[in-house]
Amino acid sequence: MIALSLAEIATVVGGQTYDIPDPAVSVTGSVVRDSREVEPGSLFVAFVGERVDGHDYAADVVAAGAVAVLASRPVGVPAIVVDDVQAALGALARHVVERLGAVTVALTGSVGKTSSKDLLAQVLQRKAPTVFTPGSFNNEIGLPLTALSATDETRFLILEMGARGIGHIQYLTGLTPPKIGLVLNVGTAHIGEFGGREQIAVAKGELVESLPADGAAVLNADDPLVRAMASRTKARVLLFGESDDADVRAENVRLTENGQPAFTLHTPSGCSDVTLRLYGEHHVSNALAAAAVAHELGMSVDEIALALSEAGTLSRWRMEVTERPDGVTVVNDAYNANPESMRAALRALVAMGKGRRTWAVLGHMAELGDEGLAEHDAVGRLAVRLNVSKLVAVGGREASWLQLGAYNEGSWGEESVHVSDAQAAIDLLRSELRAGDVVLVKASRSVGLERVATALLDDAAVSSEGQVSGR
Repeated sequence: MIALSLAEIATVVGGQTYDIPDPAVSVTGSVVRDSREVEPGSLFVAFVGERVDGHDYAADVVAAGAVAVLASRPVGVPAIVVDDVQAALGALARHVVERLGAVTVALTGSVGKTSSKDLLAQVLQRKAPTVFTPGSFNNEIGLPLTALSATDETRFLILEMGARGIGHIQYLTGLTPPKIGLVLNVGTAHIGEFGGREQIAVAKGELVESLPADGAAVLNADDPLVRAMASRTKARVLLFGESDDADVRAENVRLTENGQPAFTLHTPSGCSDVTLRLYGEHHVSNALAAAAVAHELGMSVDEIALALSEAGTLSRWRMEVTERPDGVTVVNDAYNANPESMRAALRALVAMGKGRRTWAVLGHMAELGDEGLAEHDAVGRLAVRLNVSKLVAVGGREASWLQLGAYNEGSWGEESVHVSDAQAAIDLLRSELRAGDVVLVKASRSVGLERVATALLDDAAVSSEGQVSGR
């Protein structure tokens, strides 16, 4: 964080100081909510959770070097006490962002937020110091913590914004007002909570409504609900996509033999070829979104194309591709899942697995409400239509819907199987995998299917060590 004295912070957040010998002492380190992340000069934010009360760690964090604690009650060590810790954290973030003068880029969408943010960060880092949301740190707590990690050198601040209801993004943009707003798509993620795609569009569109007149709304030309958001903003509109009228668009889209997308990037300043290191055609849209923002910020088409072609995966469990020594390829996409990302991952699996056996180890997609049965059934059917070699549906009721959809689509029989949990899937794969197979692992985060990918890779490591020691 930029250096601020405890007295300044208390004024910004409307708090009272307790047990602080010298209010002129500054916070020069990070602002954290996890006591394990404290470093000299930190400000520790004490939240009260369902299982853990951050106030209980106050003495420990100060002993570890924290300058003070932002708390809701006195804790016997230097503290700034406020009525509402979350509101105070947000107020501090807004103050810091206003002081910085960096360009704030906010992005949202039902699918691809984290991948697009990671691509954009790697592109903009080539132009100037950039701070961006780690992982999916995109809520009322994670977003201000990300903003507070910016320093005086920061020129671009990229903030991912999630929403689980109307008004959530409006609240987030109030904490960190963006100059550029990027809307990727409107899908069915969290549709059970919103009640329909139109309501999701209302929520996502709050981002473009927050933009200033001298800002830019970067919108997906290929998504009608996103394109329609142009009428909801006073900012200049820049369209990206594969549509002919998109300002930033892709032509000649294709997949390499390894399933990596390649295309010609067109911007108002020219065109250049891109071959991504990521897997799956769905990343073309993510790359175009990043390219559109980079163009808006003054990068040339050749600079953008080179940066995109060299960008990798920054966030864990999102299409992480690892090849074992025996030739088995493990695709760990187990961080989360919704119908759109499931379809994209299956298509990527098939593209990667040409001429090889392909396995789709899938679990339930959460928060689909009344659409749950139809959506799981549709994913199972798609696995058959794409000729995935074998579907392993993991879990309870929703997994049975996946398996039933596959069976009804193609009378798969032995080509689809329903197992109870991750361990059962691991046992099945250990007994049936053979060299050269490609395994996709994907489900909502709560299923914990990353354990399957981890086990398969650990098996390979143990086998490799055994071979070495036996020589």
